[in-house]
Amino acid sequence: MTLLSLSGVGVDFGATTLFSDITFTVAAGDVWGVVGRNGTGKTTLFRLLTGELKPQRGAIARQPGVRVSLLEQHREFAGAASVWEAAAGELADLLALEQSLAEQAAALAHDASDAAMARYGRDLERFEHGGGYEVTSRIDSVLHGLGFEPSRARVTPVSALSGGERGRLGLARQLVSAADVLLLDEPTNHLDLDTTRWLEGWLRESRRTTMVVSHDRAFLDAVVDHVLHFENWSAVAHGAGYQAFVTQRAERRLTQQRAFDQQQRKIAAESDYIARNIAGQNSSQAKGRRKRLARMPRLSAPVSDEATMAMRFEVAERGGDRVVSAQGVGVSVADRTLLTRFDGTLMRGDVLGLVGPNGAGKSTLLRALFGEHPVAAGELKVGGSITAAYYRQDLSQVPLDTPLYDIIADLRPHWERRLIQGHLGRFGFSGAEAQRTAATMSGGERARVALAMLMLSRANLLVLDEPTNHLDVESIEALEDAIERYDGSVLLVSHDRELLRALTSRLWILHDRHIAEFAGGFAEWETVSAERAHAAAVREAEDAAVRRVRERQKVRAPQPSAPREGRRRQREATRDLAEVERRIAELEARVTDLTAQLEDPALYTRDGGAADAARLGRDLETVKRELDDALARWEAAASG
Repeated sequence: MTLLSLSGVGVDFGATTLFSDITFTVAAGDVWGVVGRNGTGKTTLFRLLTGELKPQRGAIARQPGVRVSLLEQHREFAGAASVWEAAAGELADLLALEQSLAEQAAALAHDASDAAMARYGRDLERFEHGGGYEVTSRIDSVLHGLGFEPSRARVTPVSALSGGERGRLGLARQLVSAADVLLLDEPTNHLDLDTTRWLEGWLRESRRTTMVVSHDRAFLDAVVDHVLHFENWSAVAHGAGYQAFVTQRAERRLTQQRAFDQQQRKIAAESDYIARNIAGQNSSQAKGRRKRLARMPRLSAPVSDEATMAMRFEVAERGGDRVVSAQGVGVSVADRTLLTRFDGTLMRGDVLGLVGPNGAGKSTLLRALFGEHPVAAGELKVGGSITAAYYRQDLSQVPLDTPLYDIIADLRPHWERRLIQGHLGRFGFSGAEAQRTAATMSGGERARVALAMLMLSRANLLVLDEPTNHLDVESIEALEDAIERYDGSVLLVSHDRELLRALTSRLWILHDRHIAEFAGGFAEWETVSAERAHAAAVREAEDAAVRRVRERQKVRAPQPSAPREGRRRQREATRDLAEVERRIAELEARVTDLTAQLEDPALYTRDGGAADAARLGRDLETVKRELDDALARWEAAASG
């Protein structure tokens, strides 16, 4: 069933055409990836689909009653006191009803009057009819998957969240919503590797109709089955996944290039004939050809990958073999320990990936390397002959109020004007744009300025903290190529799995205040540590099942007194239920212990670790089956 349909849609801003002639349809269950360079109209398309904007040309049709939800970049969560309420959105009234039922269930132990029982029965029926057990469990599951502890989320005020946490909360609110079409604009920007994988699984399993703007190639490859590609002031729909789109894009550009080159040769030949014959014996033929040439529709030159950014990192001097060394390093923030007893070395020529959960301390460790944050213990230093350049995640290295021309002129005071203009042009800032300031720019534009500055450093160590966060896919590909050609060393913090797979030769994996070193690239790490993903999936499934039991326990009323002949059976049933609950708690603790062991990166870096992980994985599956059986017995006993 078609939910959305666009036909010949175009949008202008003043005299400027943003895009034209966009035609495609979205069917129920489709997952569309929307890709293209920054500024080509991807976010504008989403505003059209929500009805916030109207197209100047073409038509947009929606199935009657279709609800479209857009993940906004800045949510205020008006009226929500707690994180849980903000995530619940329009379903937050179920939280109030659940709390009321829990209070009533506790009060029934002292007041089991007919009126109290009748009220409890009516409210419980409303709760169950509204899908209360499933909805509250789903909200908890989404919050947990996106890095929030569900029980704390019920009491944590929204005002206590950081910017990144608010972004994840906005995503949770949208996933929980009952909308028919989800519009996700860069949903992985605030996610780490584990939460990104969770979101991939959620989208696959939920089968929600989704359109997602993303620069994360691995994410797109994992979830989308259609691609809408913005290019040349329009957009082309591809009815295939991301890898198939990449192949089709290359083939289309090759075909366009051949047609363009053929037309250019024809134009050149006709122009030469006209120039030689316009005043001679064949003047009439030349004039006829000139008329036909003037009427010929001109093909545009295809967009090439090189048109994004022309980037090359060079080194001024080779530098020593020991680039970065850490001995017994500890890092803390206030009274919180982020890292203890870290020993490691970055050697010349390495591309070393530093990965770990959000908030674990990766950026703080980089700041400590540059002396901007004290180490709590040990020694962390850059080699004596090493010059380092630092790409900061917050882009604070880019002066906000200085014109771009002056930023480059300060870094290269002996350059002529044409060299400065040419350098800025390589990063997409031509003509009058050289006088813009970063304060007027988008995140993607500021990222390109930061890269333009980084390219001039000629450092033999590049320290890159989430360099792809604000870049479009094709700019990321250009950055990837530039790093691959670079002769120096790289310390890379990123959640972009394709970038990590393509570039890294070694890994530092930060987990639970320790760093495990893996002597291989990220692609090899994914293969070796596959049991980590398995453990996370099992833990998520079992947590969701246990949460449903907890919800039922919370609102379950005490059993009324039975006649004398039934009291013995009631006591036995109560004992059986208590025994099952004890067994559930034991098995839940065992799942927690096994998943903790399997999620520890150190397991996969030691001798025999792969065999140990396989054994623990089998144990986890056994415990999972036992826990599933216990939960089923509890459901049956509680229903009886």
